[in-house]
Amino acid sequence: MSTQPMHQGAQEVTAAKERVEELRREVQRVYVGSARALDMMMIAFLARGHVLLEGVPGVAKTTLVKAFATALGCSARRIQFTPDLLPADITGTYVLSPRDGTFSLRAGPIFANVVLADEINRAPAKTQSALLEAMQERQVTIEGDRFELPLPFLVLATQNPIDLEGTYPLPEAQIDRFLVRVSMGYPSARDESQMLRTHGVEAPAVRAVSNPQDVVSLQGICSRIHVDDDLHDYAVAITGFTRTHPKVALGASPRATLGLVQAAKAHALLAARTYVVPEDIRAVAPAVLAHRLVLVADVEGDNRAREQIIEDALQKVGYRRGFRAV
Repeated sequence: MSTQPMHQGAQEVTAAKERVEELRREVQRVYVGSARALDMMMIAFLARGHVLLEGVPGVAKTTLVKAFATALGCSARRIQFTPDLLPADITGTYVLSPRDGTFSLRAGPIFANVVLADEINRAPAKTQSALLEAMQERQVTIEGDRFELPLPFLVLATQNPIDLEGTYPLPEAQIDRFLVRVSMGYPSARDESQMLRTHGVEAPAVRAVSNPQDVVSLQGICSRIHVDDDLHDYAVAITGFTRTHPKVALGASPRATLGLVQAAKAHALLAARTYVVPEDIRAVAPAVLAHRLVLVADVEGDNRAREQIIEDALQKVGYRRGFRAV
C-alpha cells in the first residue's frame, strides 16, 4: 500500500466540484433527458477525453452537445458530416491569393476548443480519419506543416445507429480515440413532458459559466487526483480480461487502460474526493471500454454483448485490497 501524501487538498477538489456542478445546472436549463449522458460528458472533459453519443435522430444529442459547448465558454465549431465531406473541409487547406501569388492557410473548423462532429458516421472512413491526429495528438498536419490545436480541445461527436440508411461504421482506430461512448435512448414520459414545457414557447438560452483557462485548470486538478498502485493493477486486470474473452477478437488496448484511470479520476473529483476508489473504476468502465471491443463474427455489432463482457469483467476480476486514505 502506497503511503505517499495526497497531491492536493480536499478544499481545491471541493471547489472544482462546485464549478463543475454550476456547469451541469446551466446545461440542464436546456437539456432534459438522461443524467448519465451529461455525467459522462463531464467526466470526459475533466479527463481531457472525447465523447461519442449514439442514438436515433431526435433524442437531443445535438441539443446536449451544443448546450455543453456554450456553457463551457470556449470557442466552438460544428461540422455536419455528409457523404461528400472531404478531409480538407475539416482540417483546412492552403489557398492561393490571386493578388500577390502567395499561399495562405484557410483554417478548418477543427481549430476550435470544442468541435461538434454531428452525425460523424455519415461520412466515409477517409474523411473520418481526418480527426485521428487531432483527437490523439491535439495537432493537425496540412501539406506537411504541423499546427497545434488550441487548449482545451474536445470532440463531441454524435452518430446514428449504423443500421440506418446512409451510415458508415467508424474505423476501430477512431473508435479507440473516444474516451467514452454513451448510448442515448428515448426519454422517459416524465422527461418528455418536461421537455415540452421547457421548449414549448421559447427555449431558454445557455450562458457561458466558464472559459478556456478555467477548463484547463479543472483538467489539471483532475489529473492530480491520487491513484493507489493497487488501483492501477485493478484497471490493468479489467482490460486484460477483455483480451482473453472468447467472444472478443480484439480486446481493450493500453490506451483504454489509461483512459479508464483518467475517467476514474474525474469520477472521484465529481464525488469531491482527492483519491480514486475501486467504485470509481467500476462506475466508468462500461462507458470507457465497451465500445473499444472488436467482437467475433457471431456477435459482431451487438452492443449489448460488449456491455455484458464488461459486466463479466467487473464481476470476475477482483483487486487485492481497497484503497484507504492515508
